[in-house]
Amino acid sequence: MIEGMSKLPPLAAIRAFEAAARLENFTRAAEELGLTQAAVSYQIRQLEDRLGQPLFVRAKGRARLSDTGQKLLPAISTAFASMSDAFGALASDDADILRIDAATTFGGAWLSARVGRFQLRYPDLAVRLSMSNELVDFNATDVDVAIRSGGGHWPGLRADFLFRGHITPICAPGFRDAHGLERPADLLRVERLAPNDPWWGGWLAEAGIGTPPPPRRGVVLDSQLQEASAVQNGFGIALMTPLLWRNELDSGRLVQPFDTLYLPGGGHFIVHRERRVGVRKIERFREWLHEEMAKDRTPGDDALWQPLD
Repeated sequence: MIEGMSKLPPLAAIRAFEAAARLENFTRAAEELGLTQAAVSYQIRQLEDRLGQPLFVRAKGRARLSDTGQKLLPAISTAFASMSDAFGALASDDADILRIDAATTFGGAWLSARVGRFQLRYPDLAVRLSMSNELVDFNATDVDVAIRSGGGHWPGLRADFLFRGHITPICAPGFRDAHGLERPADLLRVERLAPNDPWWGGWLAEAGIGTPPPPRRGVVLDSQLQEASAVQNGFGIALMTPLLWRNELDSGRLVQPFDTLYLPGGGHFIVHRERRVGVRKIERFREWLHEEMAKDRTPGDDALWQPLD
């Protein structure tokens, strides 16, 4: 405790500091808090006067934390997260609403087709699924769990490994047949979506073609959901994750011309706050998700299920 401070500063000032520090911008903090920028600046100035030390170094429209601010922020963020969890437990757990945030491709191509089975198993739970490629902020949303890709190490979060990232060229059967795709080298002469993506070079090298493909013009889409729509209509071939498109591959709507998989690194995880380990709706969803993933395991794909080092 800072000498001479007999009680905590006003909560409004602490909240203004936390928002401005997290967003690194006073204007955005004001928008989040429903205040004016002047009001946020005033609250932070009051806090700085109370501490006798600056909390920010202001430069070029960005509010960069001072040394004092950097020391103060982690404890304040943790405190607000704990309060959010406490109120969230009352509002969300009692209402039995499970809020899931998933990346667009995983959510749209895989989870949305299966989550109904979870609902049938636990009819007392209401499921809310949102999809976005933005990194979910557990401190600023009411999301319970997220499906996140990366290395699996996020401070304050429990990350439960699901499967490793992997890709391979996928297209429509008509495209494969029309262009005579028999060898990996044949891909160098056909329309490839996102042709300059370095993962193409990685997959081709894995398939035995060491020379990277030359740069070329082409279509770049935001997600595999969009790429699937394009390739099913015969426009090119795309690097996609076959695990997420098992139904389309099994039905023949899409085909995987070659067995080679490229694992560019990272994996997919189910993520939630460490402090919420043991919450019923989260644990039941985590268990169910592992069961569903296990159904998609096939002989010879053991590497996909090996946790990252």
